[in-house]
Amino acid sequence: MTAIFCCAIFFGASASHAEQVVVYSARIEQLIKPMFDVFTKDTGINVKFVTDKEGPLLARLKAEGKNTPADMLITSDAGNLWEAAQEGLLRPVESKTLHANVRAYLRDPQNQWFGLSVRARTIIYNTQKVKPSDLSTYEALAEPQWKGRLCLRTSKKVYNQSLVAMMIAEHGAVRTEEIIKGWVANLAIDPLSDETKAMEFVAAGRCDVTIANSYYYGRLMQKNPALPLAIFWPNQEGSGVHVNISGAGITKYAHNAPAAIRLLEFLSSEKAQNLFADVNMEYPVNPRVKPDPAVAAWGTFRQNTINVTTAGELQAEAVKLMDRAGYR
Repeated sequence: MTAIFCCAIFFGASASHAEQVVVYSARIEQLIKPMFDVFTKDTGINVKFVTDKEGPLLARLKAEGKNTPADMLITSDAGNLWEAAQEGLLRPVESKTLHANVRAYLRDPQNQWFGLSVRARTIIYNTQKVKPSDLSTYEALAEPQWKGRLCLRTSKKVYNQSLVAMMIAEHGAVRTEEIIKGWVANLAIDPLSDETKAMEFVAAGRCDVTIANSYYYGRLMQKNPALPLAIFWPNQEGSGVHVNISGAGITKYAHNAPAAIRLLEFLSSEKAQNLFADVNMEYPVNPRVKPDPAVAAWGTFRQNTINVTTAGELQAEAVKLMDRAGYR
């Protein structure tokens, strides 16, 4: 009887565990819970999640090691996902579904992480002071005509580090450093702490253009649609708009990897993609899914198809380059 009782407890605990996936997420609750609720409703698998910033979550996974309760890591920027893979915190996933839903340049070549939404880093300009015909590329913002007219977010933010990393991949370090020095020379004010502030400065006429993730523009215009701001999609005659991702991978020591993979596949599916992308005014990673109408209204553009892994691989070099160029 004791043996039977112990077995019953064991199998009961196993069944209970099999019905739960634990997620560490750098995306806040309001951006992930709607998808998790749908997944649970469809599958009966509960999703328990912990939210925090990228750095603390990676540190927590490293410290916990084999004892981590986390089955999945969700975070923003390919650089952060690349770091997690480099630190041995993720495992490869072989999934035809994920390969079908996520284009090759938006996922890790070793299948350790997959993009789940696309973030376009683009040019935002003051419509009262700049014509679209005045604009062309990220690189052109280093030209003398923009002196005293450029606002930028600090180089300490990973989004700018990833943009510069991708520029290094395209142009080489020497040419990229020249471009960044040109940006610094053209600054109207010192780099700002966040992109919303930079766009507000553009709208107020303190500078004429900035570089920002498109969803920051979307959020700001929802709050104040009268602002004299518009999006310009750069580099359309060349490499295309710089894109990054928010994405996810299965942790190396996942206790419930099959269910976690099932959740990851669900998040890339047509059913979940609008929920995942629309709630933050991002673009779906799944090519079969259309963006939210408000996002689609910004117009179509060609994406840079250099694999976003490059953002991680060249991130350290990008940070050093920006420092040498005086971009703080």
